[in-house]
Amino acid sequence: MAEAFKIIEENLKSSPRKWLVTGVAGFIGSNLLEKLLTLNQKVVGLDNFSTGFQHNLDEVQSRVSSRQWQLFEFIEGDIRQPEACRNGCSSVDYVLHQAALGSVPRSIEEPLVTNENNITGFLNMLVAARDAGVKRFVYAASSSTYGDHPGLPKIEGETGNPLSPYAVTKLVNELYGEVFARAYGFRSIGLRYFNIFGQRQDPNGAYAAVIPLWFAGLIKNETVYINGDGETSRDFCFIENAVQANLLAATVTDEEATNQVYNVAFGERTTLNELYQLIKERIISTNRGATEAEPQYREFRAGDVRHSLADISKAKKYIGYEPQFSVKQGLDEAAEWYIANMS
Repeated sequence: MAEAFKIIEENLKSSPRKWLVTGVAGFIGSNLLEKLLTLNQKVVGLDNFSTGFQHNLDEVQSRVSSRQWQLFEFIEGDIRQPEACRNGCSSVDYVLHQAALGSVPRSIEEPLVTNENNITGFLNMLVAARDAGVKRFVYAASSSTYGDHPGLPKIEGETGNPLSPYAVTKLVNELYGEVFARAYGFRSIGLRYFNIFGQRQDPNGAYAAVIPLWFAGLIKNETVYINGDGETSRDFCFIENAVQANLLAATVTDEEATNQVYNVAFGERTTLNELYQLIKERIISTNRGATEAEPQYREFRAGDVRHSLADISKAKKYIGYEPQFSVKQGLDEAAEWYIANMS
């Protein structure tokens, strides 16, 4: 484990704080909740269950002690409602804002709903956190902000034109973070996630991410589809790396590190064809029926970039980020969970 993260964990164990995690019943939010509770932190969770699930919270409860679970307070509420945001931020030290409507295709089909959640909801949270005197506001930014910029690897200061309404909303989040720093002296950090994956990522629904979708398909002997020719590449990042980045960003003491955005990724490129084979290798040990499975290729998806790869040197320098799980190691961990929960 990265030395900086070990120090953070030890400090938190000895000095409990109070955290708000929005989107706490979702994929990333529930993993943040689990980590914080294992560190004996007080956690307020806010979710409206639009994309999160009670069974994610139930699983976290089963993985922590009863004493740790009592440190958790859940608020069922919507970030589009200012009162829910104010209630969540009351007496909180740190905010980890994960609540959003993800998915490029969904944003293309439903731009108004995406805007309401990702811009209006985000602004409601910023105002509530500012008014509550929160020490640090860490939010889920997105690699989609790089848009059509052709350069690889992606460097924080070099972005192109957004390619989807979702990308626009995530860019606006960063702009609001900058404005709140200048206008109110409010400190925030944005984490540009690059294709985060891992346990509790939902394989169901029209907008499911590719890794849980392919795990589910190969486990159930269903057809797996690849958009395009399979040579599209992404910087896939295991959830534990993202959890590390959030805690480091929330607790970094160097003021120069705040009011910044950071890439959160592993720093390697994997094509969809390579990813399919990696997932297949991890499934055939328990499902021999997947041995002969082959993907079906279809048209490229609107709004998708062709290649993505992150430069993570800025996050390493300023917040001590050191991703511990490679794509293969993360897939090993994820495979255990999907096999146990979907077989």
